[in-house]
Amino acid sequence: MIVCDLCGSSAPNDEPPLTWVVSFEDSRAKHYCESCTRENLRGIEGRLDMAWW
Repeated sequence: MIVCDLCGSSAPNDEPPLTWVVSFEDSRAKHYCESCTRENLRGIEGRLDMAWW
């Protein structure tokens, strides 16, 4: 079961929907649902490496 690491909502199946974001932090995959992604988009983009710009 995949759960949003911010709000705790669960994905409908064992795969995250395409609208969810997966972030690798400290060698651990963190999943963020569509709502949390939209609310925190600037913070997510701010953590991108320069290579992604």
